Amino acid sequence: MLEQLINFLRSELGISANAISLAQKTKTLEPYTLPIILWQYGLIDKKQLDRIFDWLEKAVLLNG
Repeated sequence: MLEQLINFLRSELGISANAISLAQKTKTLEPYTLPIILWQYGLIDKKQLDRIFDWLEKAVLLNG
């Protein structure tokens, strides 16, 4: 699911590969921690964070 999330971040939100790479250097990287890390570093705003969590919620429901 992490790969799908990264694809969403890049294609739908236009998050740069460099921003995602920076966040991926965190030791505890999981699909639900990546958006928080991006937000904490100021790489995404609150609206984008909400949109990411909406996407994650739908992804979890679809993938069971």
